[in-house]
Amino acid sequence: MAAALESLLGGRGPVFGPPGTDGDDGEEEDSPAVLLSVLVQHGQVGLCFYDTKDSSLNYMVDSPDNHELHLLARVIQEVSPHVIITSAKQERCMTRFLQQLGSNPDYKPEVVTYPYTDFGLEVGKQRLLSAHLPFLPSSISERDKMSYLSSCISFDSALMLRAVGALLKCLDRRRVGVELEDSSVGVPILQFHAYTLKGVVCIDRDTYSVLQIFKSELHPSVYKLNSGEKEGLSLYGILNRCRCKFGSKLLRQWFLRPTQDLAVLHRRQEVIRFFTSPRNSDVLNTLQSSLRNITNIPTLLHRMALSHTKVTDWQSLYKMVHSAVCIRDTVRHLPQSIQLFHNISVGFSDDLPYMASLINRVVDFETSLAENWFSIKANVDPAIDEKKRRMMGLSNFLADVARRELEHLDARIPSCCVIYIPLIGFLLSVPRLPSMVLKEDFKIEGLDFMFLSEDRVHYRSQRTKELDDLLGDLHCDIRDMETAVMTQLQNAILERSASIYKALDLIAELDCLMAMSSASQEYGYTSPKLASHRNITITQGRHPLLGLCSPVFVANSFQSSELQGRVKIITGPNSSGKSIYLKQVGLIVFMALIGSDVPAKEAEIGLVDGIFTRMQSRESVSLGLSTFMIDLNQMAQALNSSTGNSLVLIDEFGKGTNTVDGLSLLAASVSHWLRKSPVDVPHILLATNFHSLLQLGLLPSSVLLSLLVLRDTSAM
Repeated sequence: MAAALESLLGGRGPVFGPPGTDGDDGEEEDSPAVLLSVLVQHGQVGLCFYDTKDSSLNYMVDSPDNHELHLLARVIQEVSPHVIITSAKQERCMTRFLQQLGSNPDYKPEVVTYPYTDFGLEVGKQRLLSAHLPFLPSSISERDKMSYLSSCISFDSALMLRAVGALLKCLDRRRVGVELEDSSVGVPILQFHAYTLKGVVCIDRDTYSVLQIFKSELHPSVYKLNSGEKEGLSLYGILNRCRCKFGSKLLRQWFLRPTQDLAVLHRRQEVIRFFTSPRNSDVLNTLQSSLRNITNIPTLLHRMALSHTKVTDWQSLYKMVHSAVCIRDTVRHLPQSIQLFHNISVGFSDDLPYMASLINRVVDFETSLAENWFSIKANVDPAIDEKKRRMMGLSNFLADVARRELEHLDARIPSCCVIYIPLIGFLLSVPRLPSMVLKEDFKIEGLDFMFLSEDRVHYRSQRTKELDDLLGDLHCDIRDMETAVMTQLQNAILERSASIYKALDLIAELDCLMAMSSASQEYGYTSPKLASHRNITITQGRHPLLGLCSPVFVANSFQSSELQGRVKIITGPNSSGKSIYLKQVGLIVFMALIGSDVPAKEAEIGLVDGIFTRMQSRESVSLGLSTFMIDLNQMAQALNSSTGNSLVLIDEFGKGTNTVDGLSLLAASVSHWLRKSPVDVPHILLATNFHSLLQLGLLPSSVLLSLLVLRDTSAM
């Protein structure tokens, strides 16, 4: 049993120190250094760092980040790396971020760039396999080493693995920590740690999958598989009532980074509580209707900076700015004691109404859309107005000129007209005569032949030349002058773009909270109490997804504390709802940690810093791991990473092998937790059919241990 537990705890790894460092008789060591490797691609950030203080390799699973890389900035602020390693081939946002980092006089880390090939996925895996891990036997096979590493580090995060490869290359090149050793001695890695930002709840990809927090579905038609994925039946799918893309994107970030910050959660709750009140439904509908005009403004502003603005872009920008002003005016009549409402009232600067008024005064949307060209309104530029008046009165004037020209033409020509063609100028157009066959037949004395178009022949006469000199190329002049006005308008907008981005951030937050308010009203959720203690109490909780699919669902309560027991062993017949009960508790706790209301009569959620699960086995062909090995890795992650404030959900662990070994592993794992100090024991829900676990007395007696028997949780 002890050996089984030791294999599960492999992810932690024993801590070894280099020879001669045990005790105080060694020389004073150099100050510790941190080397961080990062790769940014398509809105995702993968990073890892090596800390020379304890020779540990810390990794963070691939996470989404915005175009300003706020997540990466937070990591660098917390870790304070001395060296930052990145790819020479990088996205524009990463280049801009490094430039801003270099301009900071208080903190200037060394930036090292490696060729993009050093960030290859297979290169990263091979370097990880070749890494110096002193606590592993030298005779270990490559396959066994890969199996061990899969329990220490997430192989699902491709960007992070690629960053690991570059980090290991830098460590080997610089001989970090082993500068005076023989060249055959590699840089040691004594520990692997999953890194999570301070205040962020640790949730791995398996937990997101098994709890159905996200669920992507491909198009049902095989002919449209490349058309993209859509959100299936998931928690994110039922809560995402956002009216703009920025809200949906921010809500996804909240789901991916649930927070422990009670101040943030309370601010979200007060907004949701306001909008779930029936007397505020009209305000909710008004604000949500204004959000429909919030489009992809950052892309629009990027095109504007490149002078590639379309007519529809100006229309979208005007609608967005006008809607933002309407939102601000509406929110200013709401209680300013609510922090978000106060932020919107103050944060939406006077630049927004100024931009809306400026665009409305300058741009003639009707004419612009009709001509597919930027056109300005009257009374904006007197010079343009004068040229447009000439253009409008040109038809009558040209008719008079044509009558005078006809008097001097050959009698065979019955009629003529003077036309204006942009870029060419004024021309005399006459009908083609039957005698005009050869090139010489088109020559007319006093006229210069230009071209033949259908049955009309176009000439330039002395009078049309005089018109060119007198009036010039009116159409092109107007276009050039209107383009100059558009450039001035673009510069005025871009100078105030910071106000637009700030408004978008606040609008996205408002959209998220109104979306969760709408879901709370529809599904009958209640606001949970969030506290700083270590207890969890749920009264008559419901599964948020199963309740929508099943006509009958029996609500269940849950209590976890040192008095009611923090380790719950749940037994019951098959199909009694053990798995649903575990997922229900996990989802309710998760919803509370993003600030949402929860499906329960009452709920009080204490501090939770992580949610770990061993419920569903994900096959892994690329790693060559068996289903049971994957189960062991998930259990090792829970054993090594959980704390006294974590929630651990375990469903039928030990069934993937023979009964004796499975029962031994399960008993050893639970005993490991029960032997800890009460403050270090996480909230554990264990569903099992191993009745021998209790009947044979395989667990130590503890007041933290309690037994639950489910008979009929749901109609399944």
